Amino acid sequence: MRLGVLDVGSNTVHLLVVDAHPGARPLPAHSHKADLRLAQLLDDSGAIGDDGVHQLVDVVRDALQAAEDKGVEDLLPFATSAVREATNADAVLTRVEEETGVRLQVLTGAEEARLTFLAVRRWFGWSAGRLLVLDIGGGSLEIAYGMDEEPDAAVSLPLGAGRLTAGWLPGDPPGPDAVRALRRHVRTEIARTVGEFSRLGAPDHVVATSKTFKQLARIAGAARSADGLYVQRELKRESLEAWVPRLSGMTAEQRGELPGVSEGRAGQLLAGALVAEGAMDLFGVESLEICPWALREGVILRRLDHMGSD
Repeated sequence: MRLGVLDVGSNTVHLLVVDAHPGARPLPAHSHKADLRLAQLLDDSGAIGDDGVHQLVDVVRDALQAAEDKGVEDLLPFATSAVREATNADAVLTRVEEETGVRLQVLTGAEEARLTFLAVRRWFGWSAGRLLVLDIGGGSLEIAYGMDEEPDAAVSLPLGAGRLTAGWLPGDPPGPDAVRALRRHVRTEIARTVGEFSRLGAPDHVVATSKTFKQLARIAGAARSADGLYVQRELKRESLEAWVPRLSGMTAEQRGELPGVSEGRAGQLLAGALVAEGAMDLFGVESLEICPWALREGVILRRLDHMGSD
């Protein structure tokens, strides 16, 4: 059957269409993206303003049309931290449903971490052993660890690249004091959770997902996206540590000229790099592998599992 997953994230609204069957690998058939940057459309009270809601409705309507055009049989719509944390989330969800017919399921941070972990486990298989999975989104950082398909520990921290850029890094490029302050904040937040994971033992395999990690790996020398899904891509902490001071001295425009860095994400790359560096350092990770599957694939896989058990 043809499934569609509609991901209303902090940076983008992304429709992924796949041909999928229980017990088979989902095959991508179509991708439809719109840069919305919901996290930046919040007003001083933390609400998504009328203009932002109007834009969201328009983007969801466009995605719905794209899903229909591609013959999607079952649409799985969800929203993450930008909607979850908006002070008027219920009103936004109601308006989207009234105007488009789409009822967005709001995932908790822990659900995001668990579904991303499921996708990574299915990608690498049981032979990967104990997995530590890191995912940097626009609004949050998800961390999960475990032996099975359900992680033994999963947390979500308010350390998304978009959120931190907006709240901590004024200026282009930001000043060194702002960068140092963000670095301290990131490491303090991550350090609070390290003990919860370290008591479970050292992971056999450390994996990262998300656009931020993919871009950091690419500028550090990993293969291009065009080289295919099955090329192994790694990010070494040593390389990342060398890049952080370089990124902090660049303007967003200069970062956008780096290999694999999109213009829309260039402004957030420094904050993402500080989170990635902090996580790798505090968890004692020298090198991690990039996984092409993440939250959207986890949502699809969970749906297929339920279909197979019906």
